[in-house]
Amino acid sequence: MIYLKIFLSFMQIGLFSIGGGYAAIPLIQNQVVEVNHWLSLSTFTDLITIAEMTPGPIAVNSATFVGLQIAGLPGAIIATLGCIFPSCIIVSILAYVYYKYRNLSTVQSVLKSLRPAIVALIGSAGLSILILALWGENGFSFNFTDINFSSLFVFVVGIFILKKFKPNPIYVIGGSGILGIIFYFITY
Repeated sequence: MIYLKIFLSFMQIGLFSIGGGYAAIPLIQNQVVEVNHWLSLSTFTDLITIAEMTPGPIAVNSATFVGLQIAGLPGAIIATLGCIFPSCIIVSILAYVYYKYRNLSTVQSVLKSLRPAIVALIGSAGLSILILALWGENGFSFNFTDINFSSLFVFVVGIFILKKFKPNPIYVIGGSGILGIIFYFITY
């Protein structure tokens, strides 16, 4: 029964993940944290961090990690298949339709109208993770004494380095991880 529930949950995520992995984060969070209560928000944030650092699509990596956490190796396989199944079907159909009708202005209009929704989904996911990093699981508060200042420092430094020097983001992620480890050992 759990395997069917995992498959259907990740099939739903795969079906409605328009815009790629970052756009899927709110959908994954909804299914994994809020609807099924498989993971806490804190564990989910750790999972997204690992999924971003691991090669491959974020949604597929997340599905694999959640499935492994919930039901072992069979759960990982089933969650991954559930996540990619709708994409395989939809992409096959869309590829056929797109190559047949790609020059129509209606097709181009539909593609242009999807862009703002994708940006909103990505922004929502990023904001959720930022709020969790700065204020913890209690969520946003106007009480600025609740802010995790070490996380804020790492965030500001990371943004500054990305904007000023434009390095490979992997170096910034690695450096942020090292800073996080240093702050952890200093404060605990």
